[in-house]
Amino acid sequence: MEPDTRQPNSAIFTFNKEDHTLGNLLRATLLQNEHVIFSAYKVPHPLFPKFELRVQTDDETTPKEALLSACQGLIADLQILSQKLTREWELNKIARDTV
Repeated sequence: MEPDTRQPNSAIFTFNKEDHTLGNLLRATLLQNEHVIFSAYKVPHPLFPKFELRVQTDDETTPKEALLSACQGLIADLQILSQKLTREWELNKIARDTV
């Protein structure tokens, strides 16, 4: 994390060994937060697995807190998705075995 001095309450987070998948997911999740004014990411070079996420918030929260909240929300959503997929897989397996 490095503060972005061009805008107030703004920071740039660098993620190594990640690409558009996580970048776009975090950007979209951050924009759902009412305290986030701006969120965008860029991949400096397509051959290197790295992206930079820029976050600007209002005075109610910091960019780091907004990012941590977004990550926690994504983890919770992915756990729910995993449970639902596992449940459907098991139900499908039971349905196949009874035929």
